[in-house]
Formats: sequence, C-alpha cells, structure tokens
Amino acid sequence: QLQLVESGGGLVQPGGSLRLSCAASGRTLEPYFLAWIRQIPGQEREVVSCVGHSERSTYYTDSVKGRFTISRDDAKNTVYLQMNSLKPEDTAVYYCAVGLWTLCGSDYWGQGTQVTVSS
Repeated sequence: QLQLVESGGGLVQPGGSLRLSCAASGRTLEPYFLAWIRQIPGQEREVVSCVGHSERSTYYTDSVKGRFTISRDDAKNTVYLQMNSLKPEDTAVYYCAVGLWTLCGSDYWGQGTQVTVSS
C-alpha cells in the first residue's frame, strides 16, 4: 500500500519561500506521475504542478509559473515543490498525489500540509 507524507508547510511572509516534501513508502514512485494539488477552503481543489517520469514532462498552473518548481528524487522516493515569491493567494492545504496512469492523476493522496502566506 502506497503511503504519502507531506512536510515543509508553515507560515511565511509574502515574498518568502518554502520547500514542500512528500515522502513515499510502500511502493517505489519511479514508474508513476507525481503532482501537487492545493485546497483553499470554499474553493475547488487546484492542480498546482505535476511531473512525469524522469522529469521529462511537467505542468504548472498559470498562477505559479516562474515561482514554483516541482522535482522528484526517485532514489529517495520523494517529490518536492519549491515555492518562491509566495503570495497570500497561495495560502492553502497542499497535497501530494500519485497518478498511476496519467500526468496530474491522483490515485493516491497524502494527508496535506498547511501553507499560510501572511504578514
């Protein structure tokens, strides 16, 4: 059974940076697509970024392009989201997800980590 555990969230001032990590256990991530998805209360979940095998393909939602970078370390069974130039509208619970078949798929989810951008 694949389990995902996010870490790295917290409170940061506007313009600051955070690096989210998602460590997997129970199955190697190497064959799969990985994604970060965020949930703002009262709003629909939004796919923030996705990465395919060997980082050959990536996706970013328009609002984070140029600020966020997704990466994966298959040797560590971990996916990362480097978030720079954070804005208050980035405040959300961030979930990592694993897609078994498609880029930005979400067949498995972590428990989420809170990111709050506020002065």
